[in-house]
Amino acid sequence: MLGEVSLRVSDYISQHPMRPALPVSGVVTTATRIHISPCRDSDNMEDLEDGSGEGQIPETEEDILTEEDLRDIQEDLSHIEVTNGDSSQDPDAVWDNESFPESYRTNSLKEQTLLSLANNFWRQYTHLYPDRKPLLMCLLNECGLEKFVCTTLQPTLLPYSDLYNWRECARFVSEFLSMDPMNSPIELPRTLFSSSSVLQRQKGNCFDFSILLCSLLLGAGYDVYCVSGYASREMCLMDESREVCPLLEKTKESNGEPPKKPNKKYSVRPPRQLISRFELEQEAKHQAKIQAMHLKEQEDEEQRQAEAEKAGPDPLYGLRVHCWVLVLSGKREVPENFFIDALTGNAYPTKDEHFLGIETVWNHENYWANMQDCHNGCKDMTFDLGDPVCWEVMLMGSSKPLLLIPDMEEEDIEEEEDDNQDQDSRKIFQMPPSWTLPIVITPKEFEMRSPHGKKLLQYKKSVLEKWAPYLQKDGQVACLTIYQDTKYSLEVEVQSWFQNRMDKLDMRQQKRQAGVTTEYFSPGRSDALKVHTYRLLAPETERTMIFYSKARLDGLERREEKPKEMTEIFQGRTDFLHCRHTVFGKRPKKVAIAGGPMEANPRPVLKITERFYRNTEKPANEDVAERVFLITEDRINVRYHRHDDHITTSYWEFQKPSNLGEKGFSIVLSPESCISYQVESSEKCNKQLYVYETLLHLQQGELSAKEAVRRAEAEVLEILSVRAQEESDPQLMISIYDTERNEKSKEQREALERAAQEERLQSALLEQDYLAPFLARLGDPERLTRAQAQQVKEDCLRDLKQRLIEKANLIQARFEKETQELQKKQQWYQENQTSMTQEVQDTYTEYCSEAMFRIQILEARLTRHKELAPQKYLALEDRLNKDPRLCEGHISPQPGGHQ
Repeated sequence: MLGEVSLRVSDYISQHPMRPALPVSGVVTTATRIHISPCRDSDNMEDLEDGSGEGQIPETEEDILTEEDLRDIQEDLSHIEVTNGDSSQDPDAVWDNESFPESYRTNSLKEQTLLSLANNFWRQYTHLYPDRKPLLMCLLNECGLEKFVCTTLQPTLLPYSDLYNWRECARFVSEFLSMDPMNSPIELPRTLFSSSSVLQRQKGNCFDFSILLCSLLLGAGYDVYCVSGYASREMCLMDESREVCPLLEKTKESNGEPPKKPNKKYSVRPPRQLISRFELEQEAKHQAKIQAMHLKEQEDEEQRQAEAEKAGPDPLYGLRVHCWVLVLSGKREVPENFFIDALTGNAYPTKDEHFLGIETVWNHENYWANMQDCHNGCKDMTFDLGDPVCWEVMLMGSSKPLLLIPDMEEEDIEEEEDDNQDQDSRKIFQMPPSWTLPIVITPKEFEMRSPHGKKLLQYKKSVLEKWAPYLQKDGQVACLTIYQDTKYSLEVEVQSWFQNRMDKLDMRQQKRQAGVTTEYFSPGRSDALKVHTYRLLAPETERTMIFYSKARLDGLERREEKPKEMTEIFQGRTDFLHCRHTVFGKRPKKVAIAGGPMEANPRPVLKITERFYRNTEKPANEDVAERVFLITEDRINVRYHRHDDHITTSYWEFQKPSNLGEKGFSIVLSPESCISYQVESSEKCNKQLYVYETLLHLQQGELSAKEAVRRAEAEVLEILSVRAQEESDPQLMISIYDTERNEKSKEQREALERAAQEERLQSALLEQDYLAPFLARLGDPERLTRAQAQQVKEDCLRDLKQRLIEKANLIQARFEKETQELQKKQQWYQENQTSMTQEVQDTYTEYCSEAMFRIQILEARLTRHKELAPQKYLALEDRLNKDPRLCEGHISPQPGGHQ
């Protein structure tokens, strides 16, 4: 008799159309509840065969097969080639069962009981809901052993702070693994590997992605669950070509109007505008009509474009199997429930239209089957897993609270809870621990992220490339290319991100059509450059430089340069200067010096305008607000700040004399050369000395301004030169703690280790070779003559004898010194014994005790040295007689043939 009969997927679909998770009715009554009790597979099969089990299915005449029909079915099935429908079985992945732990190859008693419970749950579920698709419960692991899905989860907290947040954790999983699509998009996988094996392969399907992400989030303290259900084609195939890149999503601008400035009580009324209101209203209506027409045309064009880009109908809509992660609110300050697609790392609300239905959810503690209607996707679903009407739990005693009945009183609730606790204490079955190996990610793997350190993501009109740090020579880690159309033919903008650059470059934005490049730098550059916008890296072209003003001595914040103009903005200066605008003239032709190269003359400065903030320590009439130096016209205009209660400002207009500042010449200041307007008249303003000193001060300011402009031009040239050199040969920063990449530190460390090793070997050799210093006196000959051997022997014995004598003399000298000091102390005590206090006597007694102890030690050392000295001498003499270098066979003959 045939045990199990398997049909092809196509035959099964043609005979039984598949539908998403839809129970027979919207509400599950008590009579249709699934009851789980520990049992064995054999018992269940016997119950089904003899008709006594709960899962008994009544047989009809159509269901009865004769013996001849069974033979025909067996013959047909013998010609069917069984193919592996699981995408996770990678042909390149060859698993050695012996290399896995025992938990991969065998099931414990508790796991066998769990499989029996799961089998019982599955039988009752398929009997009560025959129209629903099978559940994902028990799958094969790497060793071909059946394991329950809940035990595949391994809650793990890795030692990386980036993985403590769900967003960064989801991004890491989506980048670290590459998607391996399932062979059949409408069938559940037959195998489910452990997360450690998935990390080793660095690829997997949506179930592998979700299992790994759920394990990491559980370790980080989130209330997360794996979800098996149905999703859209784009979600299952990880197709983001119709989605906008997250890096391009702009925050919504606030529609609030800027606050209006309060009108002052005493202010000048604006002049009356002699314009017809009727004409203004008609013009506004006309402009509004034109704007509405343009807006409608734009909306129609966008709608037509969206229709053209819209994907065609999916023949498998609602049937595509997918797995994702559910995050419930409560833990880790999560405000509301949401989904995470582990393939892309993106978060979605639970009502998103991409998710079409849910079959089951599970975590490391329990397993739930969905009993809710999914005709409207997940929009109307509730995720209270303690509600027995909406979710069918497999193991009783879950950590999720049960749904409370509102009509029950508190005493009844407490009594029922006590009864449930007594019953649960006898019936609760705890989920066995995970059978998988611990999840381990090395720092190198965490840094590499993607397989081979590269990742390519395709979005709507944009392509995002990612690299691991230090993989690119210029330190580039990401590049976003924006195109004009969906065919990716014409580049519009390129955004590049960098890390670990010596020049502190963080990002470069290139607008292809406009030809404008913008570079962003982090703090730490010597020139304090923050943002650099330019068309060409050439001087005297249009550019904008923004600086870290607090890192510069001159407080420069912004410098805008054009071919004929330059504007500088300052902040926090002591002289309250906040703006300097310079106008240049046409550069004169190059001048050839006799016998030298052509030299370019600097650009002539035509006009310099400086503006200052208000200095409250000075009167407004004396606080300069603006200075204009008309250099080619020899004129200087000065305007002062205005008082709050005034409507006009004071100003000076000077025509500089040709001999201003020269000694020995008289200067006449006429009313035509010094024009002044003073809001508050002052006597000193009418004095020639005050006017002359003011003019000299302005002339000095003009010279200082011209010098500042020349310094600014030189700084621009230096920055451009440095940037060109940095781009031609980019250098990367390497931490001193990065021992793998820091070549200088690595070479230095290896050199120190070699030197230390050589020193240790040399010192060990010297310690072992007691003849080394005596042979060195003779030049380290390979063989010794008889006279040399005798000399080495005598020198060695003489040296040992001398060292023994010196050591004995040293001990004897210390012994005599201690004895003399003790005698002197005793003599002093005899002389002053009558006048001593008790404290001095105690000190003397303590000193005598310590001195006698030292004398006894020295005496013992001296006695021992006298006993051992002859023995050491005889031992060395015997060693010299036996040393092969001093023996007859190794002594070279004497010159002249005599030995």
